[in-house]
Amino acid sequence: MRKIFVTLVLCGLFLQAAKAQSNEQGWVQLFNGKNLDGWKKLNGKAEYKVEDNTITGYSRLNTPNTFLATEKNYGDFILELEVKVDNELNSGIQIRSNSLKDYRDGRVHGYQVEIDPSPRAYSGGIYDEARRGWLYPLGANPKGRKAFRPGSWNKYRVEAIGNHIRTWINGQMCTNLVDEVTAEGFIALQVHSIGNESQVGTQVKWRNIRIKTQNLEDERWPVDTDVREVSYLVNKLTPKEQRQGWRLLWDGKTTNGWQGAKLKDFPKSGWEIKDGVLTVLATDGGESTGPGDIITKDQFSNFVLELEFMITEGANSGIKYFVDPSINKGSGSAIGCEFQILDDKKHPDAKMGVRNNRTLASLYDLIPAENLAVKEVPKSRIFKGVGKWNKARIVSKDGKVEHWLNNEKMVEYDRWSQTFKALVNYSKYKDWKGFGRWPQGPILLQDHGNTVHFRSIKINEL
Repeated sequence: MRKIFVTLVLCGLFLQAAKAQSNEQGWVQLFNGKNLDGWKKLNGKAEYKVEDNTITGYSRLNTPNTFLATEKNYGDFILELEVKVDNELNSGIQIRSNSLKDYRDGRVHGYQVEIDPSPRAYSGGIYDEARRGWLYPLGANPKGRKAFRPGSWNKYRVEAIGNHIRTWINGQMCTNLVDEVTAEGFIALQVHSIGNESQVGTQVKWRNIRIKTQNLEDERWPVDTDVREVSYLVNKLTPKEQRQGWRLLWDGKTTNGWQGAKLKDFPKSGWEIKDGVLTVLATDGGESTGPGDIITKDQFSNFVLELEFMITEGANSGIKYFVDPSINKGSGSAIGCEFQILDDKKHPDAKMGVRNNRTLASLYDLIPAENLAVKEVPKSRIFKGVGKWNKARIVSKDGKVEHWLNNEKMVEYDRWSQTFKALVNYSKYKDWKGFGRWPQGPILLQDHGNTVHFRSIKINEL
């Protein structure tokens, strides 16, 4: 019996060892621990040295961001490495990135996995370097913001497979991004530019850098269901969104499902559909004095609405919900709660109202927008700018409502609360009985006389 027991134990150990060896198969070391063979420096003049099996980057004054890039490009892969950074320095890991002569004279651009020891705590978030800015900040992932340990070695894992990019730090999932702008590029280690002499010589270190490019499905880590999938697919749904019941409110091609707010049909002119973009064209800058607002034919109560919008300089528009198109048959826009869309710098409405409650992403004339999760990041840095696509998200569930701008929560309120009722009573909506408390209503895109573009309009009824 003892011999059988020993045999079984040995067999178990052998199987564990075989499994471990199998799991290690296919991994390739990107850094040999001795020199920088296989790597090249791009853009800036910060210094990289090999010390104790570690690549150390030293910050340097008066030089742009510096990148140590692999000479080889990678498409689908799983990347693992360890990182340690001085608290005074910001850094990142570029993936699927490029340096092209016809793009800003060789400026490195592409996805960056953030290394951020500051109180902002965006380590593991995904930033689109020199291109679109933040794609996946961590304001919506408090567990992810706590994963990075300042002053210590941190283990990063990046899965870039198809159009999915997912990141982990020290085993905690940080991001779950869907994007298809770039499918291949190099991997690079960043030394960020610095602005004052006290930062000169601050360091960021990398070690144990390895990559796997084959049999990736077997190596995928499970997804943390608390980490929201964020998609930038244009006028398309991800498989997960389809399973969850999302649907496109606009198909990207026709006017199906929409009509004028004060019409039985879609406006005959003034709204343009071209190349997957829905555009309200400029008229005189007045409220619904051109083609007029458009609304969905369906009505909604509990929902999550997402869309992308792009404003022109000085533009004003809005996304309204809990709209009652049967009231206010005269001039002006249909009445409903409004996610304000505005060029805060150039449009005079930004300085009206009370304490900025008419600015971008605000609950118009009621609650001003501000970053509710990460106070270190003001709204001015969240907005990507005029002429660029920005993401709006509105969540309504059992009376609780949220406004999100580019994946940062900006407004939250309870439309059944006494506080909300009091705000309405001192606003321009005080004369509309039951404003904001109607049980349901269509979604509205506003004509305010300026050119504004919309796309990727989708909804999930809760």
